[in-house]
Amino acid sequence: MEHTAQAERGVTTGGEAEAEKAEGGAIREGGYAAGLRNRQVQMIAIGGAIGTGLFLGAGERLHAAGPSLVVIFAITGLFAFFITRAMGELVMHRPTSGSFVSYSREFLGEKAAYTAGWVYFLHWVCSGIAEITAVAMYLHYWAAFRDIPQWTLALVALLVVLGANLISVRWFGEFEFWFSIIKVAAILGFLAIGCWLLASRHPVDGHATGPQLITDNGGWLPNGLLPAIVLIQGVVFAYAAIEMVGIASGETENPRKVIPRAINSVSWRIVLFYVGSVLLLVLLLPWSAYKAGESPFVTLLGKLGVPGISGIMNFVILTAALSSCNSGLYSTGRVLRSMGLAGSAPRFTTKMSRKGVPYGGVLLTATCYIAGIILNYIVPERAFAIVINFSAITMIGTWVMIMICQMVLRRKALRGELERPSFRLPGAPFTNWLTIVFLVAVVVLMIVGGGDSAISVYCSPLIVVGLVIGWFATRKRVAEHAKAAASESPS
Repeated sequence: MEHTAQAERGVTTGGEAEAEKAEGGAIREGGYAAGLRNRQVQMIAIGGAIGTGLFLGAGERLHAAGPSLVVIFAITGLFAFFITRAMGELVMHRPTSGSFVSYSREFLGEKAAYTAGWVYFLHWVCSGIAEITAVAMYLHYWAAFRDIPQWTLALVALLVVLGANLISVRWFGEFEFWFSIIKVAAILGFLAIGCWLLASRHPVDGHATGPQLITDNGGWLPNGLLPAIVLIQGVVFAYAAIEMVGIASGETENPRKVIPRAINSVSWRIVLFYVGSVLLLVLLLPWSAYKAGESPFVTLLGKLGVPGISGIMNFVILTAALSSCNSGLYSTGRVLRSMGLAGSAPRFTTKMSRKGVPYGGVLLTATCYIAGIILNYIVPERAFAIVINFSAITMIGTWVMIMICQMVLRRKALRGELERPSFRLPGAPFTNWLTIVFLVAVVVLMIVGGGDSAISVYCSPLIVVGLVIGWFATRKRVAEHAKAAASESPS
């Protein structure tokens, strides 16, 4: 598979096979430039794990599971850390904008790369629809937007992030940098306010703050163990985009220095932002006060009675949704181009602008987001719930592929076929198998949970059928590309 990976690194839009070394050893794939700065990558890594899964979804989950959501976020976050470290090891082996699609090709073959790429594309289509739906829901918080249809607001959101992606990678990085600054500053501000409320014993909505809000309202499992376990499948979505830093490595200055630093920050981010925030929420207000369709942060800050503070928080959450949608267009554009160069995606996905933007793939994803606009028009009240569950199951498929690729890399290194990076997944291969078992268990929980999550699992065979049909339709072109790449590779 070495020749296909090499061809992917070097093929330009004109068809020349040429790979060049960037500063610090980064491989600049054909047409790409190392346009992402260290500060941008660090904030992409930090902000990538903060999105609507925490800001919007936590309200409904707190209402369903109560304080046990704190433990659920911690357990799920541990596996998210394992996945990120596995991704980091692959990046240190070979930085590439093709990311896990490229690694799947190198370690598992073209069929695996084809499957990984299209499953990931489907994930971001569903996730992007969820995010632009969330944007419309957040905008309806303000009276000035309430008379505007939800689908119209979703369309405007799409146009904004599409414009940011099409200009240049540096514009994308700058948008993400400031989006992440806003999100992180907001979370830190909330943590500071929450800690002050606890320390001063300041009441919220007539309730004294502290651990008694847990013990006096049914304990950690007010609705029983099963509802809490079932909710794990929803929490998985909150950690979506943790693999984004791997995709950004192909356009990062000094990736072998920058990426490990960014990935190592995942563990404390999970503890501080997710576990810490949710713990404060249940210590400051009874879990039953939170509800679906409203951010728990907005609920809490609104109870404090400070004029305008809930509106400010709502704006912050709005930027989180825009950030996630922006990231989806970025990542799918790169992944689709990697697939297009191998023949497993339409040829136009390989098109690059003079600024190094794979606009073909970006526009294909944006076109699919139009389906989300239609969904918002038909069933605005259920649009978010429907697509978020499809997004979760496709994300699980992507994470499983990352863990498998890391296992093959490790096995090849043990056989002396390649040198294993010093930046590694701790506890491999035990942590690989443990993570895969956990992800399979999440799929089972999606069925047990019923509703839209079960429907998404039951529809999975349709995705498999579509992938099989697509493979038979493209395998001849894939073989031709592989043959051409082999003939162009130095012997």
